[in-house]
Amino acid sequence: MKILLPVDGSAVSLEAVRFAIRMARSGLETSVVLANVQESATLYELVVARDPLVLQEVSAAAGAHTLEAAQALLNEANISVECEVASGDPAHTIIDILERYECDLVVMGASGTSTLRSALLGSVSNEVLHAAGVPVMIVKSAGVAAPDLPE
Repeated sequence: MKILLPVDGSAVSLEAVRFAIRMARSGLETSVVLANVQESATLYELVVARDPLVLQEVSAAAGAHTLEAAQALLNEANISVECEVASGDPAHTIIDILERYECDLVVMGASGTSTLRSALLGSVSNEVLHAAGVPVMIVKSAGVAAPDLPE
């Protein structure tokens, strides 16, 4: 099963990585696509930088750095990993990556924002949940108990 793991550097996104590792250790044949989506540069950043290539390089480096901890966990668990750093609207870009890599499942963290805030702003995990054509597993922050899987 090919799993898409969107990672933003937060503790809850790393918890989603650990959850995917626990699924693999419990017998699920797994390969992983690690993804990080950098938001597009603002007009101000484009004007100040004067060179869009510099912004792209900085964005790519930041994304690669964000993936390092998750990649280390997956390498330690001997799970096959592909990495993707992209730029754009996070939810839409995650869906694009999901389709391009033909993933079977998305496992991603959610910070657990309030229902009102989620309704007003829309969270990335909520948008992906509704737009994905495959199952989406949402891993909650440490304050919420997750089901245990065998180590």
